[in-house]
Amino acid sequence: MTADTATDVFEDHRPLLLGVAYRMLGRVADAEDVVQDAWLRWSAADRADVREPRAYLVRVATRLALDRLARIKARNEAYVGPWLPEPYVTHFGDTVQDSAEQAVLADSVSLAVLVVLESLSPLERAVFVLREAFGYPYAEIAAVLDRTEPAVRQLAGRARRHVEERRPRYDVDPVQRRELTERFLAAAAEGDLEGLMALLAPDARLVGDSGGKAKAPLRVLQSADHVGRFLLGAARKGVQDPSFRFLEVNGGLAVLILSGDKPDAVFQLDVAEGRVQAVYVIRNPDKLRTLTV
Repeated sequence: MTADTATDVFEDHRPLLLGVAYRMLGRVADAEDVVQDAWLRWSAADRADVREPRAYLVRVATRLALDRLARIKARNEAYVGPWLPEPYVTHFGDTVQDSAEQAVLADSVSLAVLVVLESLSPLERAVFVLREAFGYPYAEIAAVLDRTEPAVRQLAGRARRHVEERRPRYDVDPVQRRELTERFLAAAAEGDLEGLMALLAPDARLVGDSGGKAKAPLRVLQSADHVGRFLLGAARKGVQDPSFRFLEVNGGLAVLILSGDKPDAVFQLDVAEGRVQAVYVIRNPDKLRTLTV
């Protein structure tokens, strides 16, 4: 394999490696570092002995992500306020033709699921990502992790039960989500508390991630009344020279709020049965750096 061919092979697999690393780590910068380290390992490897580049690269990226995950968990333990994953711009509709595969990929990278994955052990998280998001056979996952296939099946079952018990339920109809998001924006901008309350489920919650570096609730807000009143207060204070853009983040519609030409916040709604079940607001400036207008 020539150097040029090796580069082409790696670039063909880069989206897969980034997808695996991001789902395991929840942070774009860390995932990109893992991919870069995987490239260094690949470029220095004796590729004559590599019969299956995809398997080799996924193995390397997964191992690197596991090593990094311990450091990230220690960092998150000292995090100020609720933690949410760094927004990850996705375009599954542009890159994946099969609608069922799109739904699986979008769900596996959703904010709600990634928050639940934080409570898994590193090995459970790796198995869940490889199995549920990318459909890897148990035997291949066992080879990646140097575990027996029965052990991997046990890890997979435990992780799947944990996620199913804790993941919020929401609808994925993009048309409905877009309509509710637009109505939600309008009600907040107009100071229409009654309109907001009509859109919020009674037990709606708001999760705000600022990392202590911007204004956001330092605890999860529970109930439509608390969420609605907070959002109206935030809308009244506003941002300087505001504008917004719709974009696909973590597999679903989100709104990027700009102050001038700088990202100020990203918010996304979880919708079920025609009502807003959860509002995610990310304001930590460190997590908005990768977003471009």
